[in-house]
Amino acid sequence: MTPDLPPLRDVIARHGLAASKALGQNFLLDAQLLARIARVPSDLTDAEVLEIGPGPGGLTRALLAAGARVTAVERDHRCIPALAELGEAYPDRLRVIEGDALEIDARSLFTGKPHIASNLPYNIGTALLVRWLSAEWTPWWQSLTLMFQREVADRIVAGVGDDAYGRLAILSQWRSTAKLAMPVHRSAFTPPPKVMSAVVHIVPADAPHDVDLRVLEKLTAAAFGQRRKMLRQSLKPVPGALAALESLGIDPARRAETVSVAEFVALAAKVGS
Repeated sequence: MTPDLPPLRDVIARHGLAASKALGQNFLLDAQLLARIARVPSDLTDAEVLEIGPGPGGLTRALLAAGARVTAVERDHRCIPALAELGEAYPDRLRVIEGDALEIDARSLFTGKPHIASNLPYNIGTALLVRWLSAEWTPWWQSLTLMFQREVADRIVAGVGDDAYGRLAILSQWRSTAKLAMPVHRSAFTPPPKVMSAVVHIVPADAPHDVDLRVLEKLTAAAFGQRRKMLRQSLKPVPGALAALESLGIDPARRAETVSVAEFVALAAKVGS
């Protein structure tokens, strides 16, 4: 049975939880929107979920109402009492850890594989995503359901030839499936940010054989670091890259934004062999 909880606005006012610009906070208060986000990962009944930056607990409420067992990592000490009240409303279903998500070993908090669902603070969102995607594969998490600035979301899900296509798209897609789950208008937040947002959903897939992430990152850094140059110029500093282009039949006159994820993966396998 879902407990009768006070409106989030009342909780924020009672605890004096004005959003902190320094912490990248923008609170979501729309219960229907939050419930939609909580449905993105799949059925969360009795599933473990990691939430980063819960703030006053808007998404936390939705995740708990969806049946999840939530571990919430919150840096802002002001939010801890509000989250404690939410824990009392959902006994044994919410674990709150006060600390910096960039410093905590989140993997050690779980014995199984959690879903990660967060309205990420914008100032650490990309850093956390890169960390989760760069971990050993198959990863320690089941899925990622994350709120980003729309510009960052577009870079994650971009396809070859898109203006937003680059290193983040390749990191997100070479061994995962990444999709835009829903756009979120800036007016949904308190206070409204200057930019639009979007929820991205990422599910891990099998990693290609014989591909070293470090080699792939070296290739994409060189290629997109000089994305207006032809591959024959941008990849020249990477040992073996030009020979790999020739071996795979990839035209060295092409530019990085025309090279698919699969082609970059094939290049990395060839260079690293």
